[in-house]
This record gives sequence, C-alpha cells and structure tokens, in this order.
Amino acid sequence: MTSENSTAPAISVEGLWQVFGENTQTALREALDAVDQTAIAETLVGRGLIPAVRDANFEVRKGELFVIMGLSGSGKSTLIRCISRLLEPTAGAVHIDGEDILQADEKRLIDLRRNKLGMVFQHFGLFPHMTVTDNVAFPLKMQGASKKVRVARAAEVLEMVGLEGREDAYPRQLSGGQRQRVGIARSLAVNPDIWFLDEPFSALDPLIRRQLQDEFLHIQATLKKSIVFITHDIAEALKLADRIAIMKDGEIVQIGTPEEIVLRPVNDYVAEFSKDVPKGRHACVESVMLEAIPENMPDDPGLRVGMTLDMALAKCMSLYEPVPVHDAAGKLVGAVNPADLAAALQVDEV
Repeated sequence: MTSENSTAPAISVEGLWQVFGENTQTALREALDAVDQTAIAETLVGRGLIPAVRDANFEVRKGELFVIMGLSGSGKSTLIRCISRLLEPTAGAVHIDGEDILQADEKRLIDLRRNKLGMVFQHFGLFPHMTVTDNVAFPLKMQGASKKVRVARAAEVLEMVGLEGREDAYPRQLSGGQRQRVGIARSLAVNPDIWFLDEPFSALDPLIRRQLQDEFLHIQATLKKSIVFITHDIAEALKLADRIAIMKDGEIVQIGTPEEIVLRPVNDYVAEFSKDVPKGRHACVESVMLEAIPENMPDDPGLRVGMTLDMALAKCMSLYEPVPVHDAAGKLVGAVNPADLAAALQVDEV
C-alpha cells in the first residue's frame, strides 16, 4: 500500500474499461493490441460485447465534489460501481489515496467500505424493522463500536441532516426526503474520507430535491469530503460540482468546471445539455474581462473576481439613475431602477 500524500489525488482512475459479455478480458486485450483506438468499441460490439465504460481517465482532488453526468445508458452508474468495486472492471487501475483497490483482497475491501468509503444510492435501502437511530448506527455496530458510541454518533449526524427529533421513528413513518436524509446520515456515521453518491435525489419531488441539495452543500462546506456524485440533471450538476465529467456511450467526453462546461463545450453533445442554462448564473466576471486595463474608467461598482455575470451586471447597473416606464399608449406610469432589473434575473447563490 502506498502511503497517503496530502498533494496526491483522493481518487485516480487510469485506463478503466468495463465490458459486459463473455471472455471480456481476452477480447479487450486483443482489441487494444490490434485495433486503432477509435475503433475499439466498435470491434467489441461486433463481437457481441457491451463496452459500458471506455478508457476512463480522471482524478478527484482531496475535498473536491466531482460530478459525473450523462443521459440514461451513458455509463455513469457503471463507472461509479467500478470505482467502488461493486463491479469488477475489465481493465485499468483505480487508486484511492495511492492504493490500487483493484488489487485489494476481500478482507481489505470490507475494511475500506467500513472505515474509508461512504455510499448513498437512489434507493435508500433502510432496514424497515430498525429505528432511524439504529439504521444510522448500523455501520458502527459492524465496526464493533459500543452502543453508547453508536447512539451518540447517530444523534450527531442526524442533527447534521436535520432529523433531530425523529430518532425513534421507523422508515415507514418518514417521507421520501426524510428517508434519504437517513441514508445520507448512515453513510456519514463512520466519517468516511471518500463519498460515493449515485443519483441520491432523483426520486424526490423538485422542492424536496432542492432543499436536500442545499443541505448537502452545507454538509460538504463543513466536512470537505472527497465526493463522486452521479446525476443526469445538468442543473443539479452545475449547482453542486467543483468539476463535472460528461459521459456519452461509456466515454468521458469533457471534464471541466461548471463555467467551462457552460461556456466552452467541446462538442454539440455537451452544448445540448447546457443550451437552456442561463449563462449569467455560472459564468464569472473573469471570463469576459478585457486583456488591457483602460486608462480612464467610471466609478467602481465593486466587481470582484469570482462574481457571476448576473451579480456583476446588477452591480454595474447600480451606477444608473431610475429610468421611466410608459404604458402601451405612451403615458408615463412609473420608473424602474436598472439595478432592480438585473437583480430580478438573479438566483440566490448558495
């Protein structure tokens, strides 16, 4: 095992393939040896195999929230299952804090899942006969922690996800959003270094989903976990991610910040995801700054690096006086402050 390094990535994925079918390792090895890279997938399909993940390469930095998104069937859920070794990849390497977990034996995998890796999935998987506290404390029980320690830690993480007062309830007595909170709390009970989340909010109503996204961001701001988060929703990806990987047909086609994905898509497929996204919510001032600073400039509206275009526009508009507003007949009926026009287009920032 390689010793941990504070500058090393939390997760490093190199040349990862997941091919479904018969004799996949042999078929992939032969395809890699004999065929041009662009034709490997077609060669595998021609042999009746399914290349669900194709030569994935990326790193997740320590404390980073890394979102993998794509349409249904793009390979995103298969990829996260390979990284966590719920599926055995056909080829490639996955390093977690420098350790190649594809070489880990069953005992080591159990240890990693109990102590280092947290997992949350779309379906909550709660034990119906256990209370909320017992569900959350179950991973600690598997570690051999005392009941006193388990109950105290369960109370701590339940408060973190907003479920204090529901400790003695059973899953059947909770709403869908509350059950998902229990799933999140359970995955946090062992204080994992790395967190895998596969479509954790997609089964929820839009309002509850937004509330959980906000709570999730608050938790991440506090805990700074290294996270791989799967979603098919571009709005969710843009809201949550430090960086986003876009997948198509098992292949990662672009990795970038939300701003890069929105403003500089590498192809039409990526552009299609963000075509209806208001650019001003995600693009920042520096993306449109002039290379040279003019000698004479107007009053300073207070723009700062990292400020979104929406916010910057509202700041600039604050320099203007109110302007008149007329009705359909041309009669003066009121006035509006340009800054209010710009501010009305903004979305509250998290």
